[in-house]
Amino acid sequence: MTKPHNSSDQPSKAPAEKALSKQAELVQKSLAKRYAAEKRFKFFGVASIGFGITALLVLFIEIFGGGLGGFRQTQIQLTVTLDQDALEIYDATNADQIMAGDYTRVIRNGLKERFPDVKGRKDKRDLYGIISIGSTFDLRDQLKANPELLGQTLTLWMLADDDVDTYYKSLSGTPYAERMTEKEQAWVQSFIDKGEIKKVFNTRFFTDGDSSEPEMAGIRGAVIGSLFTLLVTLLLSFPVGVAAAIYLEEYAPKNRLTDFVEVNINNLAAVPSIIFGLLGLAIFINMFDMPRSIPLVGGMVLTLMTLPTIIISSRAAIKAVPPSIREAALGIGASKMQMILHHVLPLAMPGMLTGTIIGMAQALGETAPLLMIGMVAFIMDVPGAVTDPATVMPVQIFLWSDSPERAFVEKTSAAIMVLLVFLMVMNALAVLLRKKLERRW
Repeated sequence: MTKPHNSSDQPSKAPAEKALSKQAELVQKSLAKRYAAEKRFKFFGVASIGFGITALLVLFIEIFGGGLGGFRQTQIQLTVTLDQDALEIYDATNADQIMAGDYTRVIRNGLKERFPDVKGRKDKRDLYGIISIGSTFDLRDQLKANPELLGQTLTLWMLADDDVDTYYKSLSGTPYAERMTEKEQAWVQSFIDKGEIKKVFNTRFFTDGDSSEPEMAGIRGAVIGSLFTLLVTLLLSFPVGVAAAIYLEEYAPKNRLTDFVEVNINNLAAVPSIIFGLLGLAIFINMFDMPRSIPLVGGMVLTLMTLPTIIISSRAAIKAVPPSIREAALGIGASKMQMILHHVLPLAMPGMLTGTIIGMAQALGETAPLLMIGMVAFIMDVPGAVTDPATVMPVQIFLWSDSPERAFVEKTSAAIMVLLVFLMVMNALAVLLRKKLERRW
């Protein structure tokens, strides 16, 4: 016998179905909001990465576009006669006469023969200015190396002045701020028409020191100064930093004093670098009366700056060594010192070296602390030791960027390119050491 249908069941089911439908609708809306929020988050992340890459590309294009010209220099072909009376040299084997020779007069005579129509004093001065003063030193060195050239007529490639160099490069598309007169441009065009002007690789940029003449300025002095400064920094900061990390991790008792030291080490890592420059000025120069502008003082100042980084990275590397290594070494009878030197240090060394190289890379790019100890001086000579006056690459870039000559702009960008190469090599070395020496547990 079938049960009669109760019509009152349908009204009772309708509210329940509506509630379920409403709940499902709310869940769908919530999921849609979550998916939309996730898409926005991904979009902002990709946009941030894209913006960073775009800014980096713009920076590289600006630097490389303006700096490639710094690796090229302009030379002008000129015929000169090494006349004894003009040079006032009568014995080419006499070193004093060679050094005192009037090579400028010889070059000017060659220019007058090349442009006999130039008569006025101002025009002659402008004409003589198209050849760099550096050509006189090149001519002297050539005569010193070959005394038999005295009295002969030679056709030589000579270094052009920076304005001529910049103007000639501008003809191939490099932006140029006009400084040459129409007469000077006509003289340059005359060399161009006869094939007596060319661009060559700028070896002076790597072999010479700084100079007030842009076409003669080089980075050798700054590079050697940076190497000496980093050498002092490495010899001081690495052993002191590793020793401090070993003591704090393996020997120091856990009390308020060590907690205070740890907090201050972490705080020192965030102190602006110029503060370390002021500290070096007060201690090394004012208190101990050490000379300014020498790599020894610069390295000591950069040591103060890099020590917190090396200590923190070394402590992290020591902590990463599993306790079982220590227990096993002690269990077979090794002393604590043997356990540290023979087992913990070799395993922690990859992390220590990585932190040290990163600290050295940071020190290589620092300018502010070195400015405070006087390494901003104009120094033409290449340093031969850590106690010789010197400058460093970042300071050299700072000095060139503040120079009014247009030719120093491309020198600045070229020096930045060289510095970036050094930094990339040091960071790549840190990664390679990490991957080669790293051991997984």
